[in-house]
Amino acid sequence: MVRVTPTAGTSTARPATTPRWALLLVGVAAAAVGLLPWLATGARLLIQNLWATDATPETMPRALLPFSQYTITTIIGVVVVGAALAGLCARALARRLPRLGTATVATGVLAVHVTALLQTASVVRAGLREGTESFVYVTALEAVALLSVLVGVGALALVERAGRAGAVLGLAVGALALGPWLSALLVLVDGGTTTLLGAARLATWVPAALVGAAIGWSGVRTAGRALATAVALVLVAVVPALTTAISSSAGSRVLAHDPREMAAYAVQVFLGASTTPALVLPPLAVALGAAVVVGVLLGPVRRGREQ
Repeated sequence: MVRVTPTAGTSTARPATTPRWALLLVGVAAAAVGLLPWLATGARLLIQNLWATDATPETMPRALLPFSQYTITTIIGVVVVGAALAGLCARALARRLPRLGTATVATGVLAVHVTALLQTASVVRAGLREGTESFVYVTALEAVALLSVLVGVGALALVERAGRAGAVLGLAVGALALGPWLSALLVLVDGGTTTLLGAARLATWVPAALVGAAIGWSGVRTAGRALATAVALVLVAVVPALTTAISSSAGSRVLAHDPREMAAYAVQVFLGASTTPALVLPPLAVALGAAVVVGVLLGPVRRGREQ
């Protein structure tokens, strides 16, 4: 009997699966990276307008999420970026994932995010003065955080489990959440005016370029991918305007006691920002340019696989 030894490059054996404990740690680590811009500040809450006692920045309690009406977009960023990063790691390990491997990674992410939400909500509720206004305030922040967790888990699932069309949407959500994440990180490094301006630029250009890179990786050769590309480009156009609207309205002390006026102002800012060509067209141009560059660079790889 002749024993045939496979030659190099011909083996089709599946790589060994990654242990579940390691996948759980991947989810935990990715979620922790998402929280990094906040945790690195020392994680002390900002002064709360409805705080029950007089306090200084140094005496405010620590919390795992940046609960404040002034940091709503930061909450979204630190939660969604961590979840999307976990999805990207899981997709990179796709051939090594065991059954329910994606769910294991997601469990690690949720363990961090749910713990952070519960701890922060508990600390804030304990420190606010009693009353309906405080209840509405903290409930609204909890709703923002919970919605961010759900969006993050959705992005994670799309990036890891879906085909390229779905993955583009998940990557686009994660990339656009990177805008407020980068802003928070850069302001942490240096709170000066120069850094604030640089953070604003990076929060616009980097997410748009990453969305374009995802589009270039996917291509538009099928109807599903073309549709995903269109949706991703719409997100590039409207998400920065939505971020500006949320920050401008929620961060206004004048409107803090009038939710209707706050909502009306947010709509006004959003419509103005999303219909101003000088604000909308440059990020779209960056996204399209990145898509073309990545598509051209990956062209030989695609043609090689088809042959």
